[in-house]
Amino acid sequence: MLDPTFAAAHPIAGSAAPAGALSALSDGLEAFDAFLWGPWLLIPLLLGTGVVLTIRLRGLQVRKLGPALRFAFLQRDGGGEDASAEGDISHYQALTTALAATVGVGNIVGVATAIHLGGPGALFWMWVTALFGMASKYAEAFLAVRFRTVDARGRQSGGPQYYLMRAVPGVAGKALSIFFACAAILASFGIGSMTQSNAVAAQLHNSFGWDGAVVGIALAIAVGAVLLGGIEAIGTVTSAFVPMMIVFYVGGCFYILAANASGIPAALGLVLGGAFTGHGALGGFAGSTFLMAVQFGAARGIFSNESGMGSAAIAAAAARTNHPTRQGLVSMTQTFIDTIVVVTCTGLVILTTGTWTGSDPATMTGDAFTHGLPGEWGHYIVSVSIVFLAASTILGWAYYGDRCAERLVGVHGVLPFRLIFTCVVFLGAVTELKDVWTFADIANGLMAIPNLIGLLVLSGLIARETASYLEQDPHLRRRGDDFDSLPQTAADDCAN
Repeated sequence: MLDPTFAAAHPIAGSAAPAGALSALSDGLEAFDAFLWGPWLLIPLLLGTGVVLTIRLRGLQVRKLGPALRFAFLQRDGGGEDASAEGDISHYQALTTALAATVGVGNIVGVATAIHLGGPGALFWMWVTALFGMASKYAEAFLAVRFRTVDARGRQSGGPQYYLMRAVPGVAGKALSIFFACAAILASFGIGSMTQSNAVAAQLHNSFGWDGAVVGIALAIAVGAVLLGGIEAIGTVTSAFVPMMIVFYVGGCFYILAANASGIPAALGLVLGGAFTGHGALGGFAGSTFLMAVQFGAARGIFSNESGMGSAAIAAAAARTNHPTRQGLVSMTQTFIDTIVVVTCTGLVILTTGTWTGSDPATMTGDAFTHGLPGEWGHYIVSVSIVFLAASTILGWAYYGDRCAERLVGVHGVLPFRLIFTCVVFLGAVTELKDVWTFADIANGLMAIPNLIGLLVLSGLIARETASYLEQDPHLRRRGDDFDSLPQTAADDCAN
């Protein structure tokens, strides 16, 4: 996901501030965004939901992480037993589609922002949110498969926009479903489209002098071509593209950490010590308190891996699987990869090279790579990584918006959405975004609220059916057709 700090530091067009009513609107959006993502609403709600689910699932994310990683990466399609199950793409393709949307520029700039404002201890709180967020990611992916449906064209549709409607009783469930779908479409145009193409155009312009319009046209054509193929094409692209992208970036991190291996113990000491005392680059109250370390670490961790926000569940619903527990366990590895692997690598690179004391978080990671790698390699790796990460996020969010449009207006709304989305990709590359960043951040946060309510209401159902499955297949090795199936409906079994 893309961090708003990047846009402020890499504008394409002029940055004249709006006046009058526009200025008041801008101030209002910023105030609402600060409240939404502040310490009194989304952060405690997201973290608290993860804690509740961790307790009810008895630490599933720790107990079953090993089997989940093996099943996701070494036992493709469940070793063949799920190949004939309902679904449009494999477990692995569903995972990489979700990773494409979440492993983004926020993993580069967002980590630096958290450390800059909250100190090295913020990285510790990013780990904490990831640990509990894995339970939330499991739960929403479980529900997505559990209550998915088939659209008029025979494709799987699922996610909060469906399981809130089908599992939460009464008008409340339908209202939460519609609210989520509307917020997700808005977010797909903001965080998922305009801001990402803007980041790509800005990076290529600043690094190589490329014109934003040319970049926008190229991006729009590429995205449009993939979208025409639907989730199958997206899954095929992301399954090949995302691993290469992560290995490319993480490989650069490993080289720098190997070269600065003597500084790793000291960096970890800063993280663990700063987690409870606080020490930020800004100094003073703004960056030196324990509260700031917790707030910025938790906020950026959640913003990076999207656990509890419901977006990744949309991709999980398309997976070929015979039981929702299987895809839930695969999906929770997404948070592990995003935060425990990629974010940790970025944070340690920033700390071991000493660039975390700089004044501009938008350039910290780039400076760290420039200092840590020989010649111009650091500059190119960060530039290419930002382009690839942002471009992959566009594809993931295109599918999220596609499925939410189908939920609201049916399959006839899918093609118009894809055409509009493709046009918005171009507009983002050539337009100064100004308040679009803030609006996109708000839409992203609004998605989480109905989803978190649903996760809490349905936590009993998730825990019971998960325990039932794991009693039959604790190591995820049984064939997909030789365990007890779930009932077709469970609306009357969703309380507690």
